[in-house]
Amino acid sequence: MSDIIRTRRLSKAYQGIEAVSQVNMSVKRGEIYGFLGPNGAGKTTVMKMLLNLIKPTEGEIELFGELLTPGVIEPLKRIGHIIETPVFYDRLTAERNLELHGEYMGHYNPKAMREALDLVQLRGIEKKEVRQFSLGMKQRLGIARAISTRPELLILDEPINGLDPAGIQEMRVLFKRLRDEFGMTVLISSHILAEIEQIADTVGVIDGGRLIREVSMERIRKTQTQYIEIVTDDVARAAYVLENQLGLRNFKAMEGRIIRVYEANIQPIEISKQLILQDVGVESINRRHDSLEEYFFQVIKGGDEHAASN
Repeated sequence: MSDIIRTRRLSKAYQGIEAVSQVNMSVKRGEIYGFLGPNGAGKTTVMKMLLNLIKPTEGEIELFGELLTPGVIEPLKRIGHIIETPVFYDRLTAERNLELHGEYMGHYNPKAMREALDLVQLRGIEKKEVRQFSLGMKQRLGIARAISTRPELLILDEPINGLDPAGIQEMRVLFKRLRDEFGMTVLISSHILAEIEQIADTVGVIDGGRLIREVSMERIRKTQTQYIEIVTDDVARAAYVLENQLGLRNFKAMEGRIIRVYEANIQPIEISKQLILQDVGVESINRRHDSLEEYFFQVIKGGDEHAASN
């Protein structure tokens, strides 16, 4: 796959203080790229530079293989985006807002606009003014506006803010559909790491303005630690049984009522049987692996670590 976004030494400083520093980033055509980092890490600043909303202090941006310069606008017509909180004409309907956006972008397609509203599941709101929308509905409308011009690239900054769990699940399905059926490339930032884990092909971790890791989810999954997680009402007694009855050494008591066993040659049923025989209450016992959240915090704690290859 070719790169649809590529940055080289991308940096932005405000009053001599760098908000983004030497970011070398690549997003491949047809993938979902999860952009992860703490608040203030530089995610939004990078996205704004990609959209030519702010100018880099240093470095280069390529979009669709073309160098982005102050006078270049054609690549931007091929991008849909949400940056920070979407703003609308509050006294107009959702459809009228999309019509105005389409006219402004030079892509007036009523069929695509209706399809966009249907994709984000905004229905039965034809006569409703946007000022009457909830926060979640406005967020859905923002996504509809971003995809209504049938862009090749979507840049979405925290697009699931304000959505309830059902809405988040619907957006997860939508983003995959946009990639698989519509051929869109999606660059998405989110603080909900469990959601990114389920949809991303690649993740980039940024902290302190520096991209410290860029890696495929496939590679993360291959290197994730496997373990057996036990939830018990007596951690101390369970630990005693693991060590003295089963001869296990490689386990760790976590916060709360959880023990993780990192032994490859034992089955959960063997552990469960021995704990029950010793009158240790077992609420659950399952095989698990490290989550993206755990991987993310390991990378952040690792600090000055340069990008891994995809």
